Amino acid sequence: MSFDINFYRGKKVFVTGHTGFKGSWLCKILSNAGAQVTGYSLEPPTNPSLFEIAGIENDVVSVIGDIRDLKSLKAAFDEAQPEIVLHLAAQPIVLDSYKDPAYTYETNVMGTVNILECVRNSDCVKSFLNVTTDKVYLNKEWPWGYRENEELDGFDPYSNSKSCSELVTHSYKNSFFADGKTAISTARAGNVIGGGDFANNRIIPDCVRAAQKGENIIVRNASSTRPYQHVLEPLYAYLMIAAKQYEDASYSGYYNVGPDDRDCYETGALTDLFVRHWGEGLEWISRSKNGPHEANYLKLDCSKLKSVFGWQPVWDLDKAVEKVVEWSKCWLGGGDIRACMDKQINEFFEK
Repeated sequence: MSFDINFYRGKKVFVTGHTGFKGSWLCKILSNAGAQVTGYSLEPPTNPSLFEIAGIENDVVSVIGDIRDLKSLKAAFDEAQPEIVLHLAAQPIVLDSYKDPAYTYETNVMGTVNILECVRNSDCVKSFLNVTTDKVYLNKEWPWGYRENEELDGFDPYSNSKSCSELVTHSYKNSFFADGKTAISTARAGNVIGGGDFANNRIIPDCVRAAQKGENIIVRNASSTRPYQHVLEPLYAYLMIAAKQYEDASYSGYYNVGPDDRDCYETGALTDLFVRHWGEGLEWISRSKNGPHEANYLKLDCSKLKSVFGWQPVWDLDKAVEKVVEWSKCWLGGGDIRACMDKQINEFFEK
């Protein structure tokens, strides 16, 4: 099944969390495709931020607001009158969720309620996609991938709040959107990497920071296994799901979005890839910390996405890391970030 990004030309799209790492890449893709994008989000979550470095504010109508503030959200939503809503706003860091669980639940659960309230009380939206995480599943540390019908019960406050966000979406879908006028889906993606991620406690941003300083990379959990993919992989899948269910509501549902098994890497092996692509004598050392619980093994079964849409990953992890290094060296060298992003987006979509 083919998907043409030109579907979005002229479409009104509302993106929550547009100032974040994934949101910034998403807005760039949509803007390049000719969509009319309104973003609603807090100020960029990091300094530096991809949103500011890449001048994403020039590509969208950017509204700075809190997803927990229904009145503010609804005002921006009603002004935009979107046909398609992509919900990315979240508190996305596991370790931060231990520090402030109440804020994490307020943002990730009530934020989902609030955006669904906006959709429920409008008649303009044909397609809604809630972006969650692979961590929504009850993790039994088994070596095979979780499927969409497995039990939802994330362990830590972040993962659990995203499980709750899924359940909220399921309830709204059954209670208010059963007539099919608005197609409702969720997408559960694995760990993403890409140029412009400056978050704390993530391995690739830690690698870039160490390379920038000329220091050794410190790896916290070298043996933990995760499904890693370039950020453009899930964004393509989100846009495909939202477009296909816009045209045919029978495609609405719950979808895993992850790499093939070959790209489920231990963190140490991922760091090896980064070191090889970066060069310059960069090295890493393992330093375990007795921090809060984090899963050791987690991967997804993406058979459903492949069978329903004919979807396949485009870049393997080696190519994904190469693209991160390309972006990062462009940024550190004072290069044209927008041109670098356009080049990578075009390369990806051509494949």
